[in-house]
Amino acid sequence: MARRMVLRNFRVVDENTDMTGSVLIEDGIIREVSAGAVDDGAAAVIIDGRELLSGQSDAESPPLLMPAFIDLHAHFRDPLSGKNLPPETIESACLAAAAGGFGTVVCMANTKPPVDTAEKALVLKKRSDALGLIDLYPVLSLTKNMEGKELSGITGLRPCADPRRTAGEGTYVPLMLSEDGRDVHDGGLFLAAMKEARRLGIPVSCHCDAGGAEAEEAKAAGKPRAVWSRIEENNAVRRAIETGREAGCHVHIAHVSTGEAAEMIRRAKASAGRNGTGFTLTAEAAPHHIALTEEDAERLGGESFGRVNPPLRTEADRQALIAAIVDGTIDAIAADHAPHSETDKEGGAPGFTGLETSFAVCYTELVLPAPAGACIGASRLSALMSAAPARISGLGDRGRIAAGFRADLAIAGINSPWEINAGGFKSRGKNTPFAGRKLHGRILMTIHQGRVVYEGGC
Repeated sequence: MARRMVLRNFRVVDENTDMTGSVLIEDGIIREVSAGAVDDGAAAVIIDGRELLSGQSDAESPPLLMPAFIDLHAHFRDPLSGKNLPPETIESACLAAAAGGFGTVVCMANTKPPVDTAEKALVLKKRSDALGLIDLYPVLSLTKNMEGKELSGITGLRPCADPRRTAGEGTYVPLMLSEDGRDVHDGGLFLAAMKEARRLGIPVSCHCDAGGAEAEEAKAAGKPRAVWSRIEENNAVRRAIETGREAGCHVHIAHVSTGEAAEMIRRAKASAGRNGTGFTLTAEAAPHHIALTEEDAERLGGESFGRVNPPLRTEADRQALIAAIVDGTIDAIAADHAPHSETDKEGGAPGFTGLETSFAVCYTELVLPAPAGACIGASRLSALMSAAPARISGLGDRGRIAAGFRADLAIAGINSPWEINAGGFKSRGKNTPFAGRKLHGRILMTIHQGRVVYEGGC
């Protein structure tokens, strides 16, 4: 007999839906979505939104029921060789992802040693699969050992149409390829990697730090990070677009942070796909670039706890980024989860812990000032965090709340603010720039393939 779960009295939200209703799940698959009630007979689990918020100040309105989020950009730090304990492990990162409402995460290859073969990626994926909390898809680096000298194991991969990214027992095909923040400085090698990506039919996530001679000259002249890092990002975005167009592949620009980069992407997207080249362009923004500026970085410590790559930018850049979200130039929001130890942050390690705060930051910043001041609605935020990342990564079985889709779901209370306390994070990384802030949009529950994998407070 099918295992049934019923969720009722929720505000059901995805990219196409925003209604009060109910959802019926059978064997991990959504079978029915209704504005009224669904048959809860023989249901093994019934979750009532009103009861979930019983006694809470949010009880006046139902909690949001959304597709679980899909993160295209996270750092899980595992494996990490060295004498010290790692700032994150597969296990702690998966717990953090579930606590943040994520059902699927793409993690980067800049580990020690780097993930440059399918075999290495498969080891990490199997460890995550054994936990059953999320679906983890490690990327493969573009070059061997991320040294920028020769192509990695991507040359031995076979194209795969299976959305689970397996091409037979013991094989693995990534959802994305990426050299992370190192970029590939050899133009011929970069083009060759993008041609491999086209052969495989998967995107190249470009982190856009290769600024060329202009950026190096700015550094040598003693220009501040705010100056030369802007040159780096803008030049590298231009280079990635040009190389991707030549290769005819799918280029995905990671963590866009400057207004100039957003404008370049806007213009390039207008001509993408013409003349049958196969060139596709998508882009993501990170919650910290949406919500914070360089003033926040200085307050936290510009070369320590406030440091991130790319850096927090000006208020004008932040507004340009929001405008790019509103008009569709930015396709997705990605956490860029980058956990570090306190010692490493004090020493200048760039990056913020982000999985457990991403939705709350974005809901508070983009949706909460409704109706007059809101930048976007809840459905658009759901698209940015679920449906669009699913399309970009080729995962056609998730990202929406509709019959036939996987029952990967996130439930959030949105009316009552909660104070960010890094001490309560599941992640081992406590380096959040939002510590002490009061945000709306706390994740109350995460459901993965029809099973409750996280249940938090309100």
